[in-house]
Parts: sequence; structure tokens; C-alpha cells
Amino acid sequence: MKKVELVEAVAKKTGLTKADATRALDATLEVVTKALVKGDKVPLVGFGTFGVSKRAAREGRNPQTGATVKIPARKAVTFKAGSALKEAVNK
Repeated sequence: MKKVELVEAVAKKTGLTKADATRALDATLEVVTKALVKGDKVPLVGFGTFGVSKRAAREGRNPQTGATVKIPARKAVTFKAGSALKEAVNK
């Protein structure tokens, strides 16, 4: 599902205009992004939890040359699905 399709579905489900649904979706994504940047978790009960994990620096290999490459430490976004979402997907 693309963003346009998601906006249309939200607009239809809520009775909002597509413009209002777009603003609501954009605002939601912005708030979630800002919380993750601060290092906060974002739990959405029944849906899942967004979070940030730290990945340590490590050595990898260039698959073309076989040369060793240093991969720097970084943060990664994580998502753990909630039980209601898992049940809905597995029906």
C-alpha cells in the first residue's frame, strides 16, 4: 500500500477530506520520528512499538574484492508487532 492509498483509506474511514487525512498522517509520522530521534519508544497499544536500538561498530567484507571494511556504530529503528496485529495478520 502506497501513501496515497493509505490517505484515501483513512479519509474514507474517518470522513475526513484527503487533504485533512494527509495532514493528519504527516503529523503522526513527524511526531513518531521526533520521538525516535530523542531515543523514546512509541508504543501503540494493539498495533506495536517503535523503538531505536544501537548497533556496535564491526568489520565487514566488500563482496566484490573481499577486502575488510570498517562498519561504524549506528542506531537502527526497530518495530515489534503487538498481539492484536499479529492475530489479525495470522487469521
